[in-house]
Amino acid sequence: AGKSSLMRALTSSEVYVEDKLFATLDTTVRALTPEAKPRILVSDTVGFIKKLPHDLVASFKSTLDEALEASLLLHVVDAADPSFREQLDVTRDVLREIGAEQVPSRLVMNKVDQLTPELQAELGVEYPDAWFISAKRAEDVKSVRARIIEFFESRYAEAELTVPYTAQRLISEMHEQGRVVSEKYEDDGVKIVFRADPEVLDALR
Repeated sequence: AGKSSLMRALTSSEVYVEDKLFATLDTTVRALTPEAKPRILVSDTVGFIKKLPHDLVASFKSTLDEALEASLLLHVVDAADPSFREQLDVTRDVLREIGAEQVPSRLVMNKVDQLTPELQAELGVEYPDAWFISAKRAEDVKSVRARIIEFFESRYAEAELTVPYTAQRLISEMHEQGRVVSEKYEDDGVKIVFRADPEVLDALR
């Protein structure tokens, strides 16, 4: 479907890529590149198929664990494959079986460079919320990266915090763990408007 190709493009890494079923049998984790603040880790997984042989189930355990622990799942689909709907159903069934159907997910229709404009338009009507991309196009990969970051930042809460001059190390932590909107130096410390996950805000407080 192009999962490894997309991951390689998103992380500027040499992830193994081959046009073959089970080319990826383990999970590979890399940081999104250029690196986001805070870091976003991307995990490549093996694809799900129907009637998986029992002797291969063990190889899939780490993949299933990754899916359960993820903050966001990207369903990468080969949009040019006529049987993609059946494959998508299988993936959703497996995720439902392991209790991961509640994990936020996005549908990524890959390989649109192999579609006619008419077919892409039809798929756009059928899947209006999907991301239509080609992992081979730099501008599409850039768009996926921006949407991933947007997903995480949409869950941020905002607060105004005053950091005493005796605790300046906290400011560098803020830059690592969220987004510093503004900094204003005042008599009692640095007044910072900060956006981050609610847990991060609580810990800083």
